[in-house]
Amino acid sequence: MPHPRMSSEEAGRRADELYANRIRALVETDENIGKLLVIDVETGEYDIDTDVNSMALWKRMLAKHPDAVLSRLRIGYPAVHSFGGFRLMPSKR
Repeated sequence: MPHPRMSSEEAGRRADELYANRIRALVETDENIGKLLVIDVETGEYDIDTDVNSMALWKRMLAKHPDAVLSRLRIGYPAVHSFGGFRLMPSKR
């Protein structure tokens, strides 16, 4: 759902930019791969949690800034969740 101050697309663009330019180098470590990261796209603040299905992280961020524009990412992955199925890897011939 879009935030009253910006569209979902704008929030996603800002989150991607913040992650790529300021956050990725700090968080993409072996112990963080697969964890959930929530970014306040207006302040650049972020928090990390191990449970990608938990709302606790989202609630912690909103407790700091109740009207924050938040976006979430899964560290080291292109998406937060997958929808089942599997991908066959090409054989090395």
